[in-house]
Amino acid sequence: MSRPLVSVYDPEIKDAVVHTVTLPAVFTAPIRSDVVHYVHTLMAKNDRQAYAVSLKAGHQTPAESWGTGRAVSRIPRVPGGGTSRSGQGAFGNMCRGGRMFGPTKIWRRWHKKISVNQRRFAVTSALAATAVPALVMARGHKVDSVLEFPLVLSDSLNTVSRTKDAKKILERIGAYQDVDKVDSSKKVRGGAGKQRNRRYIQRKGPLIVYDAAEGLEKAFRNLSGVDLTLVDNLSLLDLAPGSHLGRFCIWTKGAFEKLDSLFGTYDESAKLKDGFNLPRSIMANADLSRIINSDEIQSVLRPISKDISIIPMKRNPLKYAEVKTTLNPNNLKVKKEIDSSSKDKLVKAKLIVTKKRSKEFAGRRKTFYEAAVKEGEVKF
Repeated sequence: MSRPLVSVYDPEIKDAVVHTVTLPAVFTAPIRSDVVHYVHTLMAKNDRQAYAVSLKAGHQTPAESWGTGRAVSRIPRVPGGGTSRSGQGAFGNMCRGGRMFGPTKIWRRWHKKISVNQRRFAVTSALAATAVPALVMARGHKVDSVLEFPLVLSDSLNTVSRTKDAKKILERIGAYQDVDKVDSSKKVRGGAGKQRNRRYIQRKGPLIVYDAAEGLEKAFRNLSGVDLTLVDNLSLLDLAPGSHLGRFCIWTKGAFEKLDSLFGTYDESAKLKDGFNLPRSIMANADLSRIINSDEIQSVLRPISKDISIIPMKRNPLKYAEVKTTLNPNNLKVKKEIDSSSKDKLVKAKLIVTKKRSKEFAGRRKTFYEAAVKEGEVKF
């Protein structure tokens, strides 16, 4: 696979290109921010120191409960008298001077295991992001005057040993603006950390990656925010501080050319990392809408159907007679028979009720007539 050429600049002469090198394949690896965030979170935990409260904390008093019957709670109470401390609740996490709930222990699981392949994947993603100017700018680096991404300088940078020379080089390549930003961002940390030997905080500046230092580390170490690392020791914590992709990197030519042997290419495995193959993108072209609308795809698709088929809503056959008849055509005949038989039964029942009532009223009329005859005529 052909890869573009990257210019190698002379650190002593402004905008002077002395060589060109092929872009290492690792810069074309897929950028997976989720993997970077996950691995960075676990790696950051591996620098923690154990801490815990004292085993005796909150229990340095011979307190005992007063028991029941004294109209006070059964919490253990400090013994003695003559002081405000006596009689106070003790031991419980709700008591003043008591132990905390779930006292911390030094045998907590502080460190996290990360698989080697996953760590390497995260580093390749972070490296690929350093070559994207948009991601570098989004991370907050001032790179408007930088000549090219990725930025590669000739190996004469390795011999620079004075800070004033290093400062001039950064000015020539347009990177000193980022150092200025770091210098002006220094402020006192908010919180208790200011009392714990980490009083000041500041932004991150350029990361200089080299393969052989001949005084280079002494020249750049006193510049605010500038970090240095050996190309063999590339760490995710340096390439993506805070798990934020897009660290501004400055490469020496030797370090840049070594990346192919460190991480491999798409044609061969890495020589210096046993069993590691460069991760590939699932899609060669991520523009999905362009793929779908291409002539190649559209030519084999079925035409858009104009007939809109409406699926009728399912109805309960026990509730709707016509649905029941559709499922069981014999249902209509059965229903008629049931209706006719029930109608006959209803008529018979009415006749029986009518006869019964007529007999009952006939008897009443007769009794009333006989009673009226006995009484004779009614005179007003």
